[in-house]
Amino acid sequence: MRLRWMRPGLAGALAAVALAGPIQAQQGTDDAVAPAVARQQAREIAQGDPSRWYQPLDTPKERLRNARKEIGAAFEEARRACRAGPAAARADCLHEARAIWRRDLEAARGEFSAGDR
Repeated sequence: MRLRWMRPGLAGALAAVALAGPIQAQQGTDDAVAPAVARQQAREIAQGDPSRWYQPLDTPKERLRNARKEIGAAFEEARRACRAGPAAARADCLHEARAIWRRDLEAARGEFSAGDR
């Protein structure tokens, strides 16, 4: 039984791309979080993990759909980080993020469509 877990390295790889060069990671303090967002996050944390995280992905099609969703989310995070950085580095950052996104999609298609039937 497979559980819905983020592919190791995917988010880290895209985050590394987004933070490469002159773009710096934001320091993780609650001061940067809006009060309304902080209250919503506190409510979500108090409720615990969503049950969907523990539902098995039984078919290659389900696993591929989940991988695409995770890859897309990581790509969006990288794009936001690129846009937040200096304009001079933005094009290279976005180009590299897109290349990683394409590579990860191809890898997911190969992993879940070929040998997992």
